Amino acid sequence: MLKRRQILSIVLIALIALPWILLLRVWHQTVLRARPDVLPTIHIITPTYSRPVQKAELTRLANTFLHVPAVHWIVVEDSPRRTALVTRLLRQTGLKYTHLNAKTPADYETQWENGDSSVPRGTMQRNLALRWLRENFHNSRAGIVYFADDDNTYSLELFEEMRWTRTVSVWPVAFVGGLRYESPKVNAAGKVYGWKAVFDPHRPFAIDMAGFAINLRLILIKPQAYFKLREVKSGYQESSLLQELVTLNDLEPKAANCSKILVWHTRAEKPNLVNEGKEGFTDLHVEI
Repeated sequence: MLKRRQILSIVLIALIALPWILLLRVWHQTVLRARPDVLPTIHIITPTYSRPVQKAELTRLANTFLHVPAVHWIVVEDSPRRTALVTRLLRQTGLKYTHLNAKTPADYETQWENGDSSVPRGTMQRNLALRWLRENFHNSRAGIVYFADDDNTYSLELFEEMRWTRTVSVWPVAFVGGLRYESPKVNAAGKVYGWKAVFDPHRPFAIDMAGFAINLRLILIKPQAYFKLREVKSGYQESSLLQELVTLNDLEPKAANCSKILVWHTRAEKPNLVNEGKEGFTDLHVEI
């Protein structure tokens, strides 16, 4: 048993040390935000396409990224040209960004319109962003690559979790696969050994696009790694890329060994516009 004097000494030391620890932590965070150049840059790749809620989704996403230091936002439009709406929005954000475009083949769009969910959306756009990174960066640049769709919700904590990824880091994603969340399975040694998923859990990487981040160096030294557009089964897009980069044993579980939810696969409700088009109502030249 500790003597009363020893207990008092421990309490006194803690009371003296705690303010200094808190002060150092605040100073450290202040320095990081003031000097984002000392941090690995997070390259956030967002494919997007024209629809009534596009501007609202991108605005919400930009407002999140403004709170994250050392971010480079790569926005890729599914369009034959970069649109004025997205161009203006990106300029007004104050974020460091790259604006690209790549039009998905018409036969894929027809399949989407017919409700075929097996056809991957955003694949060409993500691949264009990967190619852009390889053409504009070299191996000595520290960075992280993350695929952030414009309809998800992201905790700020997520970006600090992924920032020091050595190979590929992983974590749970909420509201996917017909579940409250899907997650990597992590053993007592902190290694990923499988997947908490109902839909085809034996996929090589049974993970949502929002559930992993990749060290930029890995993207640069493995130029053959891309998402497959054709001849890939539904739900295997993520695996088609990750199989070219890592094995299951290489994965780094984040978010308290995959026990915390830091990203949600949310979707904006499709707006009810049944009264649009009637003469005398809203001006179609007003950007929404």
